[in-house]
Amino acid sequence: MKQLSVYVGVDDKQVDLFEGQYVVKNGVSYNSHVLFGDKIAVIDTVDVHFKDEWLGNIAKAVGKKTPDYLVVSHMEPDHSGSIAAFAQAYPTAKIVVNNKIAVMLGQYFPKIKLADRLVTVVDGGTLDLGGGRTLTFAFVPMVHWPEVMVEYDNAEKTLYSADAFGKFGARDVEEPWDDEARRYYIGIVGKYGLQVKNALNKLGGLDIARIRPLHGPDLTGDAIAHALELYTKWANYEPEDDGIMIAYTSVYGHTEQAVRELEYLVSSRARNVKVFDLARSDWAECVAYAFKSETVVFATTTYSADAFPAMREFVDRLVERNFQNRRVALIENGTWVPAAARVLKSKLENCKNLTYVGEPVTIMSALNGDSRKKLKELSELL
Repeated sequence: MKQLSVYVGVDDKQVDLFEGQYVVKNGVSYNSHVLFGDKIAVIDTVDVHFKDEWLGNIAKAVGKKTPDYLVVSHMEPDHSGSIAAFAQAYPTAKIVVNNKIAVMLGQYFPKIKLADRLVTVVDGGTLDLGGGRTLTFAFVPMVHWPEVMVEYDNAEKTLYSADAFGKFGARDVEEPWDDEARRYYIGIVGKYGLQVKNALNKLGGLDIARIRPLHGPDLTGDAIAHALELYTKWANYEPEDDGIMIAYTSVYGHTEQAVRELEYLVSSRARNVKVFDLARSDWAECVAYAFKSETVVFATTTYSADAFPAMREFVDRLVERNFQNRRVALIENGTWVPAAARVLKSKLENCKNLTYVGEPVTIMSALNGDSRKKLKELSELL
């Protein structure tokens, strides 16, 4: 039986930092597919370092035939990096783009002549591959670049979703979807919740049997409903559960001691608590967990009349991703003029719908009877 589509993407086990900042201990995949109708379309390319492997995969998939189209969904180089190599390997193939993608093509590949090979589509436009197979294009700007579009294939009821519904991790790695999908989404797309909601609404009427993102595994069956449920929560900045995250920094151990006592007091009341040492934890995991949790406790030392650097960076990353709709609590430590709580509150003032739990707990150097009492009171409020 003739295959309707073939996976031709690659796993990148060499990369250590995705986008130069996200730790990817299990690598990442660059997904690409060949679709067969009367005509043949390739959906997206791969990072340029894997162009030869990718072109080999395409040649194996198409045999003696030649691709008629290359569809470009997103111009970020991990997906567009091999366009020039494809254009050279298949000089008769057309390149399917939208207007913004066409502009970026010229920016990324100024030395190659593609203008006479471009097929420019509009939002809601279609590409007929023949044999009853049609691709329909939907523009989803700022999910997470302005030029992004997705494709719906009627033959296999498949949504080629660009970066949406992607995750870190190579495809041959067995691991839970949620954690690495969350870390990916919050880190890279998290700022654009409104645009994600618009995209979800736009695609809501499609009969989707499978989602194929540009990173990570295909989603089918119950996995689609689960992913949509999470994406709806993430796009609306809603917590996934009623858990409590305690994020802390500690120089000489006194702030950590307070955090561990608070952890004991809260967990003894059967609340789900997770503690992160910000100086020793993956920052992207910390940011993602803050968005997962209903409550975040910030505990930090005063450092140069400010909050400790790792805490400053953590809060800045939350703010730039539109952190909101959470309960928060503050614990500060200082030996002469504690200032961390004031600094953090100032940083968080533009975040929407934050509910402060109690007053900031101030520790003067080390826990004493008074600060322990306030810590116990905070645990009861939490």
